[in-house]
Amino acid sequence: MTTGGRDGGSTIHYFVDEAGDPTLFNRKGQVIVGEPGCSRYFMLGKLEIDKPEALGAQLTALREELLADPYFRAVPSMQPEQRKTALTFHAKDDIPEVRREVYRLLLKAGVRFYAVVRDKAHLAVYVQQQNDRDPRYRYRENEQYDFLVRELFGKLHHMADEVRICFAKRGNKSRNAALRAALEQAAATFAQSFGFNHPATNEVVSSTPPHCPGLQAADYYLWALQRFYERREERFLDLIWPQVAEIHDLDRLEDGRRGVFYTKQKPLNLAAFEKKEGPGI
Repeated sequence: MTTGGRDGGSTIHYFVDEAGDPTLFNRKGQVIVGEPGCSRYFMLGKLEIDKPEALGAQLTALREELLADPYFRAVPSMQPEQRKTALTFHAKDDIPEVRREVYRLLLKAGVRFYAVVRDKAHLAVYVQQQNDRDPRYRYRENEQYDFLVRELFGKLHHMADEVRICFAKRGNKSRNAALRAALEQAAATFAQSFGFNHPATNEVVSSTPPHCPGLQAADYYLWALQRFYERREERFLDLIWPQVAEIHDLDRLEDGRRGVFYTKQKPLNLAAFEKKEGPGI
């Protein structure tokens, strides 16, 4: 579903966040993927929200209700000075009771979740091979992020006259120009793949979860996906699956081909994930 845009046209609202980190090596050049403090997977997700302002108001009202509840009075993450749940919902920081209430609200919302997932163990092997071929080659984390942006937006999803994208801010420097460039490349890939142009992106902004409830919602969907990949914990992914449109596992090998799409017709679960992979892994 799309909302009304300028001049009566349709508008899609996307909120984009990441989970995990793109780090592969320590300062000595050693692979540290999967070690404490370094995730095994890096993923980027976009949450399409039909009515972002309404959902934002609901999330704000829920947080105010929970903060006023005596049951949570002594919870550390609910204290203003901690700058956690008292300021913004964040699945990693929120206690289970709060998390359950947030999911209860989100599951009633009109949203669709898309994500691309990178297995960093495979990526580290690729980078090392590139270094062997060309000693001048240097892995750059932002380039990997931009690659996932192109993968996320280069596919045939919902169409509209206007697309508004809010990215979670990364670091202190604005990367809006780089993000626009990545989206332009995604549009070119889309046109080459499908034979017609993707609608122009009219608005690209960066924000933070405290200032953008849509990013708080996106974080919750990514957290559920990350728990599945990093911990093989299935229940949160099961919970959100009715709202999942597509998960693209870029490095998954199946039937000898790399890259698997999980959809309503091909659900992502432990049974599918633990299926014996093809040769080459």
